[in-house]
Amino acid sequence: MTPPQFTRRRFLHLFGAAAAVGFVTCAVDATWFEPRRPVVVRLELAIPRLPRQLDGLTIAQLSDFHFDSHSSADLIRSAVAITNGLAPDLIALTGDYVTVSPFSSRFQAAENSKPCAGLLGELRAPLGVFGILGNHDDGADPRVVTRSLEAHGVTVLRNFNLRIETRGERLWIAGVDDVLAGNAKLGQALQGIPADGATVLLAHEPDFADSVAGQAVDLQLSGHSHGGQVRFPLLGAVYLPRMARKYPYGLNQIGRLKVYTNRGLGTILLPVRFGCPPEITLLTLRSELA
Repeated sequence: MTPPQFTRRRFLHLFGAAAAVGFVTCAVDATWFEPRRPVVVRLELAIPRLPRQLDGLTIAQLSDFHFDSHSSADLIRSAVAITNGLAPDLIALTGDYVTVSPFSSRFQAAENSKPCAGLLGELRAPLGVFGILGNHDDGADPRVVTRSLEAHGVTVLRNFNLRIETRGERLWIAGVDDVLAGNAKLGQALQGIPADGATVLLAHEPDFADSVAGQAVDLQLSGHSHGGQVRFPLLGAVYLPRMARKYPYGLNQIGRLKVYTNRGLGTILLPVRFGCPPEITLLTLRSELA
């Protein structure tokens, strides 16, 4: 028997079928699987001013929860369990617990902070759980969001800092209020920290790092960008919000300041992620890194 000829038309049909299958597969993964599978990113960071006794101290970072449904509750619940399993010394939450959208009122958005905070109240770390507000929290009702979080054991740093004492040494954790809302007061947030005090700053918008560089801050932890939420190979992110376009994800350095941008857990506009899974970050601080 003579095998069928592999004509140009046949090639195009096969190519079209393969492309259709690939598109459907990617669409299913982007809407169903990837947004629901948080990954743990582990990093070791050299902090030259970190006291030797604090070498190895761990910080877990979670960000951009955007609680608005049962599916977001399931994702947050899963992330909390994973984070507790990592047994961090300290936990940092870098904002956007709720979503402000044209489809819901500011009141409803603010009310969503209560169940979100209830889930986050299950987080455990010996040195504490600290948070800041994001632009959506500010757009809803920052007072309601703050009260919800603090009622469940999260210390909210609104242009404020606290001294963490452990292993006979000190580390400062500071937080600024939302930058896009015009409420961030860096000088106030850093007030009282000694010049040689190792300092971690929580700031929702990562591009605020340009204002932080030159200050006595060693590490800035941010979110806001969702990492772009949809990232294509070679092309990068489809969209990035204001104040998250220079440092949209991962680790960057500006002078002595290290900036880490977490991709967040939740989604916004569309419940889709592609090439950009939800993230839990575990940072290990080192006084020296070989």
